[in-house]
Amino acid sequence: MSRQYFGTDGIRGTVGQSPITPDFALRLAHAVGRVLKRTEAKPTVLIGKDTRISGYMLESALAAGFTSAGVDVVLLGPLPTPGVAYLTRAQRASLGVVISASHNAFADNGIKFFSAQGTKLDDAWELDVEAVLAEPPTWSDSAGLGKARRLDDAAGRYIEFCKSTFATDLSLKELRIVVDGAHGAAYHIAPLVFHELGAEVIAIGCEPDGMNINDQVGATHPEALIAAVKAHRADYGIALDGDADRLQLVDAKGRLFNGDEVLFLMVKERLERGEHVPGAVGTLMTNMAVELALRQKGVEFVRAKVGDRYVLEELEKRGWLLGGEGSGHLLALDKHTTGDGLISALQVLQACVRSGKTIAALLSEVVLFPQTLINVRLKPGQDWRASTALAAETRAVEAELGDHGRLLIRASGTEPLIRVMVEARDAQQARACAERIANTVRA
Repeated sequence: MSRQYFGTDGIRGTVGQSPITPDFALRLAHAVGRVLKRTEAKPTVLIGKDTRISGYMLESALAAGFTSAGVDVVLLGPLPTPGVAYLTRAQRASLGVVISASHNAFADNGIKFFSAQGTKLDDAWELDVEAVLAEPPTWSDSAGLGKARRLDDAAGRYIEFCKSTFATDLSLKELRIVVDGAHGAAYHIAPLVFHELGAEVIAIGCEPDGMNINDQVGATHPEALIAAVKAHRADYGIALDGDADRLQLVDAKGRLFNGDEVLFLMVKERLERGEHVPGAVGTLMTNMAVELALRQKGVEFVRAKVGDRYVLEELEKRGWLLGGEGSGHLLALDKHTTGDGLISALQVLQACVRSGKTIAALLSEVVLFPQTLINVRLKPGQDWRASTALAAETRAVEAELGDHGRLLIRASGTEPLIRVMVEARDAQQARACAERIANTVRA
């Protein structure tokens, strides 16, 4: 059975269009509440949100839906997605709800859920909710309604949690750091985390107005961070996305480091502290140079499908702790149950402070392979998987690349196109091989 509303990370869309409407949000919360009440007499859910103007509307609708099913609600206000996951676990709540469309523009919004353990819920739970959504509502009478209240110090509790993941014998004193909050959920939190650990903080992207989230700032627009780091002669720059589960890092020279490099650095720092790291999980898009560098250190590397949800599934299956994506979603499961941009940044800064080295110096043994990505639009009815010409060209390219490169062909989940990615030590070879595959598809 396929899901009608839930995607790879909750439910997301354009505000005012199905399903991101107040009536659907109310029905959704009512259905989730009914599912919760199958196993718990009086469930409690936490609701956090980012800074989109539509968050007010959806928050009210969700609260009404939950209380109508006899579920108590705790409103957290603006809070990063990983902050909601943490407080759900810390408060022993039944469920955590996040109103956010992450790195999307303000016109979009979304709703996603965390279990009582602060982890993302599985497909079976989502299918269960959708099945109840299809049924008529079962409204509680007055005596059975839930209540709603606010947790006024939610931000402060999460700030202390983030700080607790940084080594107590270290500080960020004498470091000047630019912090870009993307005008999003961490605008009032991220600067304080680094300041309270001793850094001099220059904040940008921390003045939300309801409509400027991710607008030319944050992890999806790192050029603003690079410019600010250079202008203020800062040591480092840290950019988050709208819900602060994604991270981009910049050093004093304005060099940008992606999530693949950060993952390697996190593994390396633990190995140098004498910790055992049996393996790490990346995705199909993780740069091959990182895979080779990890294997040289005796660390097994496994690729999951694209999406932090699938990285988490692989980590849990293998009992490993570290994984991530090039986009900046990093997981350190001994620190948090979900990806957290602030905690990932603190892990990198901890490595720099402890070693006395810059990020670039710590990553000197990793030189990323050049990657070429080409999107090829498919003709109506075109079955690219059945193409014998493409199969033959694929074998030829893979033989040419050998152990010094990689070819990946995958279908888009939202458009009639395929994505052709080739990486190789030589940029010209990567481009030429990608063009050969793309031209074969177009023929």
